Amino acid sequence: MSLQVYLSGEIHTDWRRQIKAGCEALKLPIVFTSAVTDHAASDAAGDVLGEEVSHFWRDHKSAKVNAMRTKTMIEQCDIAIVRFGDKYKQWNAAFDAGYCAALGTPYITLHDEDIVHPLKEVDAAAMAWARTPEQVIEVLKYVVAEG
Repeated sequence: MSLQVYLSGEIHTDWRRQIKAGCEALKLPIVFTSAVTDHAASDAAGDVLGEEVSHFWRDHKSAKVNAMRTKTMIEQCDIAIVRFGDKYKQWNAAFDAGYCAALGTPYITLHDEDIVHPLKEVDAAAMAWARTPEQVIEVLKYVVAEG
């Protein structure tokens, strides 16, 4: 079995790299996709549609352009990993988790124990809650295991 796994959420640490490297080392048949992780590029995604003087409208256009990518990748994935970091509030990650839940797409949340309470609804709809990238790798290893 091969999987398409979407990596959503926090962009300030190397959790994506850790999961990809761990799965590659185990030769797991997984293809990873992700939102744009370059913050400036993501913020500027709508700039090709014309300059805006209002920050609201610039963000609005960029959010829609980003949503085309995110929506498509979530709809095509078999499993999503949704990472919540401790430095910033990842509202987009919570939205992605909700979208997965609405579609019936299994997802794993990845976050520290100190934010369990604010994420209780997000975690309740998840198939698993992991605290480390290594735990995510072990879950993915189990999911793709033969027999």
